[in-house]
Amino acid sequence: MTHKSMTYKLYTIGCVGVLSLALAATSGCIGMTGPTLGIASIPAPVLPFHQQMAEDHAFEELRYNKVAILPPITEDNHIALDPPSDDEVIRALERVRPLGGAVPGLEVTMRNIKGITKELIADYVDPPRVVPLIGPVQVHHAHYKCTVYFEEITHVGWPIPHQIKVEDGIEVLYIDKDHFHRVGGGEVHAPMM
Repeated sequence: MTHKSMTYKLYTIGCVGVLSLALAATSGCIGMTGPTLGIASIPAPVLPFHQQMAEDHAFEELRYNKVAILPPITEDNHIALDPPSDDEVIRALERVRPLGGAVPGLEVTMRNIKGITKELIADYVDPPRVVPLIGPVQVHHAHYKCTVYFEEITHVGWPIPHQIKVEDGIEVLYIDKDHFHRVGGGEVHAPMM
C-alpha cells in the first residue's frame, strides 16, 4: 500500500466520521441545541371564551366588514343591496346588549329571539369621488332600522338564588350597508405598485 492511498483512506474515514458525528448531533435530542423560546415554547391552553372571540372576529371580518365594489349605476341597479341577514342583526345585538354570566351557577343569561323586522329608512348615492386604490366611485348608502323582539332570562345563583325574566324585550338597531359603485364603464384594473 502506498502512502497516498493510505492518506486518502484516512481522509475519507475522517470525513465520514465527522459527517456522521454532525448528523447524530443535529438529529433528535442528542447533541447541541440551537436557539429556543424558553418557557414560551411550552404550549398553553386557550380558554374557550377567547377562542370563540377570535373565531367571531375572523368570521365578521370575512363576512360583514368588507365593502363591495359594484358596476356603475344604471336604472336597473340603483336600489340598495340585500337587507342585513338575521345573523348580522343578532351579532349587532350581542355587541349592544351582551349576554352576561360567563360563570355557571353565579349568573347565566339566555336570550330567545321571537322575531326580527328590517325596514329600509334611507337609500341614497353620494356624488362621484376618487378613492385611493379603487379609482373613481360613488358611495351607495343604505340605512336599515332593525327591531329585535326577544325573551331574556337571567338565572342568578348567588348570594340569593333568583330568576329575572323579560318576556317582551325590544331592541332597535340601526345597521348601515354601504357599498361602492364604479363611475364610468370599462374594465377595472388593479393599480400598479
